Amino acid sequence: MTTGAPTSPYTTRPRRSRLRRYLPLGIAAWLVLEIWLLTLVAGAAGGLTVFLLLVAGFVAGSVVIKRAGRRAFQSLNEALQQGGSPERGGGNGLMMLGGLLLMIPGMVSDVAGLLLLLPPVQKAVSRFAENALEKRLRTATPGSLGDAFQQARMHRPDGKVVQGEVIREDRPEPGGQYPPLTR
Repeated sequence: MTTGAPTSPYTTRPRRSRLRRYLPLGIAAWLVLEIWLLTLVAGAAGGLTVFLLLVAGFVAGSVVIKRAGRRAFQSLNEALQQGGSPERGGGNGLMMLGGLLLMIPGMVSDVAGLLLLLPPVQKAVSRFAENALEKRLRTATPGSLGDAFQQARMHRPDGKVVQGEVIREDRPEPGGQYPPLTR
């Protein structure tokens, strides 16, 4: 359908975010680095050694993931039996990520996976992720997904989330402010 308005052949596309622009380049560089390191180790120690290292990383990663999943399920079960809510599973999630990185073939991913199994590194990564999420939620625009998360985090003083909406039947005062809610 045409509107009769002239259209420019040089329409502007929306800008891509930095993540969407540089993530494919970062993944390609990571893969090249992994292959290069594997060939260096194979040249120094032999192909059988590299193969055994890759198999050992896969086995260790699967053991770590299984153990972290079992621990997360056990803490969820205990919390539900006690009638409380489960505690945050950041440690188990980072442990599973470390196991996954161990399972991925390569030396850099193995080192990153082993680092994520260390409790001080887990605390630092979890603190960084929490701060980044808080920052994103503070700058959320109305109607965005971040705004929905911010609204879902509204709690009562005892920490329980209150679902629903407030309907006020009283009228605002002359300054536009509502009187405080009473129970």
